[in-house]
Amino acid sequence: MSLEENVYIPDTSAILSGVLREAIAEGRIAGRVILHVSLVNYFEELARKGAGSGLSGLRELGLLRDAIESLQEVVELEYSHNMPQGLRATRDLDPDIIVRLLAFEHGGTLVTCDEVSAKAAEAMGIKALYLPPRRGEEFFLEKFFDNDIMSIHLKEGSKPYAKKGLPGKWTFVELRSEPLTREELEDYIRQIFERVRNESQSAFVEYEGRGVIIVQLDTYRIVVTKPPFSDGIEITAVRPVAKLRLEDYNLPRKLIERLEKQAEGILIAGAPGMGKTTFAQALAEYYYRKGKVVKTIESPRDMHLPVEITQYSKNYATSEEIHDVLLLSRPDYTFFDEMRDTRDFQLYADLRLAGVGMVGVVHATSPIDAIQRFIGRVELGMIPSIVDTVIYIKNGQVEKVYSLETTVKIPHGLREEDLARPVVVVRDFMTGEPEYELYVFGERTFVVPIKKPSGRVSVEEYKIKSAIERALYKILGDDGYQVTIDSNSSTVTIQVSADYYNYLTGKPRRKLERIVRRYGYELELKPSF
Repeated sequence: MSLEENVYIPDTSAILSGVLREAIAEGRIAGRVILHVSLVNYFEELARKGAGSGLSGLRELGLLRDAIESLQEVVELEYSHNMPQGLRATRDLDPDIIVRLLAFEHGGTLVTCDEVSAKAAEAMGIKALYLPPRRGEEFFLEKFFDNDIMSIHLKEGSKPYAKKGLPGKWTFVELRSEPLTREELEDYIRQIFERVRNESQSAFVEYEGRGVIIVQLDTYRIVVTKPPFSDGIEITAVRPVAKLRLEDYNLPRKLIERLEKQAEGILIAGAPGMGKTTFAQALAEYYYRKGKVVKTIESPRDMHLPVEITQYSKNYATSEEIHDVLLLSRPDYTFFDEMRDTRDFQLYADLRLAGVGMVGVVHATSPIDAIQRFIGRVELGMIPSIVDTVIYIKNGQVEKVYSLETTVKIPHGLREEDLARPVVVVRDFMTGEPEYELYVFGERTFVVPIKKPSGRVSVEEYKIKSAIERALYKILGDDGYQVTIDSNSSTVTIQVSADYYNYLTGKPRRKLERIVRRYGYELELKPSF
C-alpha cells in the first residue's frame, strides 16, 4: 500500500488524548499524517501561559513523532505551514478549524476523539475517523484512593502522601517509599485533561491560569500547580469521604424547627476539613425534600446534589450576573459554598436583603470569627438582618449554634447611661445566654465577650482582687474572708465571718467601696455562716 493513498490530519483532541499515537502504534493507521504548525503554536502558547494542557500537548507531539519514526515504512509524518484557502489573511483562528479545512482541501481524513468535531466534519463532506477515548488505562487517582482516604498530596521529588480517616480524625500517611518524578506528574496531568475532555457531563475545568488549574472530576476536586506559581509540579486531589442526610446529625428539635421556620440567613462555619460542605450538602437536600427551590453558588462545583438543584459556578460569571439570575429564578434558598473575598460577602448580603434565603459556608476557627468576617463589609446594624443563625462544625458535628439580634442598651463593660447605643447581641441558641456584644464606639467596632472561658481571669479582675485583698489584709489579717468577682453584674462580693462582718460594715466599708468604684464595680458584703 502506498503512503499516498491515505492522508490523516489530526485535531487537538487526537493529539492531547494520545489516541492518534496509540492507533499508529497498534497499526490502525497507515499512510501520511499531516500536522499543521498551528497545532504546535497553539500548544506552545498555552504552555507559555502556564496551562497544563499546553505542556501535555507538546509532550504528546514529541511522543507522536517518536512513534512515527519507528514505523517509517508504514507511516510518514509531514508538517504543513500553508493556511487553507480563504484563511490566509486571518489571524488567531482556532487550530481545529484550520485542520478541518486542511482535511477538506487535501481530501484527507480528519482524526479526532471529539464526537462533535467528527459530526461537524461529516456535515462538510469530510471523512472523519472518530477514535473513542481510551478506557483501558487505570486512572492514577483510582490507584491512590481507597475508602478511607480524604485527600492525596503529590509533588515532584517528594513521596506521595494522603490524609486518611474522617474530618477531624485523620492521619497523614505515606503512599509509597519512592519519590514522584516530573514525568509521572506530567502524565497524571495528561490523564486529568483526557478525562475532562471525554467525560464532559461530570468533569470540567473550573479555573486555568498561569501555573494553576482547578478541575472538578466527578467526585474529585483537583488542584494542579506548576512553576512559576509553585516551585515544582504539585497535584492535590480531595474527595468527600461521607455523604450524610441531615437526620444523621441528630440535631436538637429546637434547631430543626429554627431551620424550617425562621432561619433564612445561615452561616456554616468551621476550620478546613471539618465537614462544612458535607453539612451544607445535607441541609440543601433537606430543604429540597421539604419542597423548597434550592440553588447553589460554588467555586468549584463540588457539592453532590440531586439533578433538580441547579449549581452555578462563580468562575464563569460575574457577581452581577449571578445576582440577576438568582433574583429572576426566585429560589427559596441559595447555598454559597466557600465565601472568601469581599465580593462574596457583599453578594450574600445583597441577595439576603432582597429576600432570598441564604446559606453561606465560611472558613473560621471559632463561631464568632464567622460573624466578624462581615464587619467592615456591611454596616454593623444590618448584620442581624443578613445573618440570623451561625452553625459551627467541628470534627463533622455541630458544636455550636449562635443566634443574633439587635437591641439598644449600654454595652457590656461601659457604665454611663448616656453611652447607650445599638448593640448586636450574639446568643448561644440552645441556652439563650448572651456570649458576645458587637457595637461601635468612636470610629471602631468592638467585639466584646460577655461570658469568659472558665478558669480564666481578666487583667481587670486580677487588679481589683489584688487591691481588695491587700486592703483586707491590713484590716483583718490573712484569713476570715473570701473575695469573688462577677464581671457580668460588675459586682465584688466579700464574704467574711460573722465576727468581722459588723466591723466591716462600718468605716472599713467606705474604704473598700472607694477601691471597687475606681474600676466601675459595686461592693457587696455578706456574712459567712
